[in-house]
Amino acid sequence: MNLLITIINSIFKVLVIVVFIYTLLGYFLDSRNPIFQIVGQVVEPMMIPIRKFVPNFGGLDFSPLVLMLLLQFLNMIIVAILRGIT
Repeated sequence: MNLLITIINSIFKVLVIVVFIYTLLGYFLDSRNPIFQIVGQVVEPMMIPIRKFVPNFGGLDFSPLVLMLLLQFLNMIIVAILRGIT
């Protein structure tokens, strides 16, 4: 079970890092850049539902931050459930 928990933790950490990188790339790269588009194919489907509920504040998009927090929260819940099973 510890191996499964380690794998799940790693997957969620990678997802959070990918969201962070996507956010940074949005400031420095053009939206037509192939790297930005590839990373966007992973991140955008997760951020679209969040953008429906989180409004922009003065042009700032807080959906990446909300997504990273949700991923961390979901990771904690899944790991707690798995630890409770054993």
